[in-house]
Amino acid sequence: MSGEGSDVLLSVEGISKTYPGVKANEDVSFAIGAGRVHALLGENGAGKSTLVKMIYGLVRPDAGRMRMRGQDFAPQAPREARAAGVAMVFQHFSLFEALNVAENVALGMDDPPPMRELAARIRAVSEGYGLPLDPGRLVGDLSAGERQRVEIIRCLLQDPKLLIMDEPTSVLTPQEVQILFGTLRQLAGEGTSILYISHKLEEIRSLCDGATILRRGRVVASCTPREKTARELAEMMVGATLNAPARKAKAPGPLRLAVRGLDAASPSAFGTALKDVSFEVRQGEILGIGGVAGNGQDELMLALSGELRGRPDSVMLNGAPVGDLGPDARRRAGLVTGPEERLGHAACPDMSLTENALLTGATRKGLTRRGFVDWRAAESFAQEIIRTFDVRTPGTRTAARALSGGNLQKFVIGREILQAPDVIVVNQPTWGVDAAAAAFIRQALLDRAAAGAAVVVISQDIDELLEVADRFAALNEGRLTAPVPTEGLTLDRIGMMLGGAHGMHSADVHHTHEIVQSEAGHAGT
Repeated sequence: MSGEGSDVLLSVEGISKTYPGVKANEDVSFAIGAGRVHALLGENGAGKSTLVKMIYGLVRPDAGRMRMRGQDFAPQAPREARAAGVAMVFQHFSLFEALNVAENVALGMDDPPPMRELAARIRAVSEGYGLPLDPGRLVGDLSAGERQRVEIIRCLLQDPKLLIMDEPTSVLTPQEVQILFGTLRQLAGEGTSILYISHKLEEIRSLCDGATILRRGRVVASCTPREKTARELAEMMVGATLNAPARKAKAPGPLRLAVRGLDAASPSAFGTALKDVSFEVRQGEILGIGGVAGNGQDELMLALSGELRGRPDSVMLNGAPVGDLGPDARRRAGLVTGPEERLGHAACPDMSLTENALLTGATRKGLTRRGFVDWRAAESFAQEIIRTFDVRTPGTRTAARALSGGNLQKFVIGREILQAPDVIVVNQPTWGVDAAAAAFIRQALLDRAAAGAAVVVISQDIDELLEVADRFAALNEGRLTAPVPTEGLTLDRIGMMLGGAHGMHSADVHHTHEIVQSEAGHAGT
């Protein structure tokens, strides 16, 4: 086992953990030096989550040991890990929207000080690390980036020696990412070690001093990330050569989807209403819609799927008004959707893959006859999805919740694409999936567009949008910017659009490619 210098903070030695039928970790060893930023890389299911849960005291290893500053370290609960100097910022925020910042921070502390003293400490620490927060603001009113600050400040108030961060930039604008990286470098300079998990490999190369790479629960490599390319890191993770998604040049065809003056209230008390959203997508075209989480993405997906309804002419599909129709009618007319939440919205956790294939495929794949389910046809459709999209599963009777995140996402996206829709709208299609699955899904969307569909990709992953989209627009506080061509689009310009520092919104632009391109050129001057 190699450390990162002689001053080792945490050493993991031969750690193993087995669940029924699955070896989550097997003989894992690595070390993190004091004041170092260390990446933990691997595909979905490689064992990263189990490993950090053992470090944080949420899971107990079956074998092996850990040492902190040379002393045995075996936390039986997160409280013991925190007492030893370990803090963790989870991928999913654990905040109460109806409480203010200080109250949320207090809930995450074992022995919080009086509220006035805590508020003063929050202000001092947040400003000292370049992450300013108002302790009295309701969390429900905060942006996704500000909510992440709450989680980070809650950890920093514990004066951690080791900070574990799981996918910390998935909800941030490029500018917010740079602010976060500045904070992490400041912490490392002060001696705090950081264990960093991310699928964004260019970030790993920019930030991390070292990396441990897991595959199927075992350590397969270690490296200095900045000495490797992102492709090399990805191939080390998957153990195979990866090919970048390939575009097929093709002139856009007839107008498939037109959204005009779309207004929609959010069904959530802390959601974001859509305000006068307008855009169009043509046959063979992919429109990328970016935005920091909480700026109306969920509401836009609901409005396009038919779960939120409006004026008939607010959504036009192949020239016909469908804005007042529900999901089944829109699906029948040729519009399918893949929502962000895999379990619970896109798929029912306890239903089999056959049953989940039936849920959205019944209409377009003819899986019912005279009011009865054709289970043989439904199972055949599920098998087709599994085969075509390389879904790793024991079979069609497997429950959706038993699949890894990447495999379930391939199943959900494949289920919609194989219905041969005229329009497909997906929200966060590769969120939290590994490099190989992400590349597969992006290629499938490109192929569907090349086959004649209009595709809308809503994503917080800017690299993803630049890779697949022909045009880009940004959601900010429920308003959509005018779409601009992705060719030549800079991250600075994108960051400004995401943050709301843009001029004309989509409602101000006529719905033709010539005028959209003219506006894009004007905005860039």
